[in-house]
Amino acid sequence: MSPPAAPALTELLNAWEQGDRDALGSVVRHVNGELLRMAMSRLRGADTPSLAAGDLLNEALLKLMGSPPQWRDRSHFFATVSVTMRSIMVDHARARAADKRGGQWQRVTYTLADVGEESNAADLLTLDALLTRLEAVDARAFEVLQLTYFGGLAREEIATLLELSVPTIDRELRFARAWLSRQLQRDLEA
Repeated sequence: MSPPAAPALTELLNAWEQGDRDALGSVVRHVNGELLRMAMSRLRGADTPSLAAGDLLNEALLKLMGSPPQWRDRSHFFATVSVTMRSIMVDHARARAADKRGGQWQRVTYTLADVGEESNAADLLTLDALLTRLEAVDARAFEVLQLTYFGGLAREEIATLLELSVPTIDRELRFARAWLSRQLQRDLEA
């Protein structure tokens, strides 16, 4: 007699949403490797020595534990976790920027590495501000861009998730990229 098959991720997500406390643990065990790879990918090049992949993943899951959204499927779950990770990284960058402006006075020895870290935090905050403006201009383009770059979803997955056609996703993505490019150019010229 073979062991019972493990429940599908969507079933576990639905159970978690319905209040099954054990379901979250099962979800994490089911996709832990993928989630850690996602966290490592988000941190790659971010130069955040005080934020490890495991910490980023744990913070994201803690944020989601309070009130899990209505999960549509596996893609929706991964997109939501990824977007939550982005939010945590932005909050972390804001906190570091505040600390550098004297939020917590400390004696510091500056090195070239410190300059790079501050620059990366500033870049992340600038990108976050531009994305917030894009969301106000075109919420759907913002969502497509976010799911592409921060959610790591393929165009087909985004089309399914948003119930749109792939050509519509392509148009929204082209618009979002062009809009961001124009905004960045304006900021550089100012």
